[in-house]
Amino acid sequence: MSLPLEGLSAIVTGAGRGLGRAEALELARLGASVVVNDFGRPGRDGSGEASAAPAEEVAAEIRAAGGSAVAHRGDVSDFEQARELVELAVSRHGKLDILVNNAGILRDRMVFSMSEEEWDSVVRVHLKGHFNTTRFAAVHWRERSKAAGGPVHGRIVNTSSEAFLAGSAGQPNYAAAKGGIVGLTTSTALALGKYGVTANVVCPRARTRMTEDVFAGFAEPVDGGLDPLAPEHVAPLVGYLASPAAAKVNGQLLVVHGGMVAIVERPRVAAKFDTSKEVFSYDELDALLTPHYADRPPGETFAAAEVLGLKRG
Repeated sequence: MSLPLEGLSAIVTGAGRGLGRAEALELARLGASVVVNDFGRPGRDGSGEASAAPAEEVAAEIRAAGGSAVAHRGDVSDFEQARELVELAVSRHGKLDILVNNAGILRDRMVFSMSEEEWDSVVRVHLKGHFNTTRFAAVHWRERSKAAGGPVHGRIVNTSSEAFLAGSAGQPNYAAAKGGIVGLTTSTALALGKYGVTANVVCPRARTRMTEDVFAGFAEPVDGGLDPLAPEHVAPLVGYLASPAAAKVNGQLLVVHGGMVAIVERPRVAAKFDTSKEVFSYDELDALLTPHYADRPPGETFAAAEVLGLKRG
């Protein structure tokens, strides 16, 4: 019996640790050959001896389990390094089939305290990093589709966050970048659909090195069981979205954590007002909009804070 991703090649960015590592291992378990990308440098183990770069450690773990993997150490927010990453996958495996964008950083601070560097660095790594790899993968799939005279297997799984959905007050840079990733994903889904490529976005809740402060004391494991916020709860959904079975899943946003997957619907128009004249005036808008908002719950905004209450049950 063949595996669902057998014969397919994949890139997972930010895969040296945490969520990306779990995703790379899952794709390999499902049969994909994986390029494990991470920006992390070699370090030191407990004895002081030099240790391998995180990407190489994960690639070695996949190979030890009988899978196929190669490491790539590079910064996906750099345009040329992202190009090299996609070229590595194509040169190694003859093609690229799956792109999982996961690389990211946190620089949390309230908007009135945030520095320019804290804003720029988060937007660069998350949003520009997602664009860079998507851009070169899209070129590859478009060329393959034209050469084949029809659709090819192409899958993009991007990583957004509940911080975008719910509006995280202490993460304006992160929430903005993750919101931008959703816009990038839906645009890409429409642009590449005719080539057989799908693009979807997941909002995972996972306890990793990057989020350990965010989720400190939140939903701790019970009786030695699997952590409800373990990345292993997220990875199977990524594997599914990367598979042929998900061919009709495109331009979608899914929240995933702790044994739960929720499909988030697109925004709906809640109300519409027309001017009785040729052009709205201030007074007419005041007469229409002020009563409309007068009875709305205090603090209600476009953000969907209720998503934070989603849980398996």
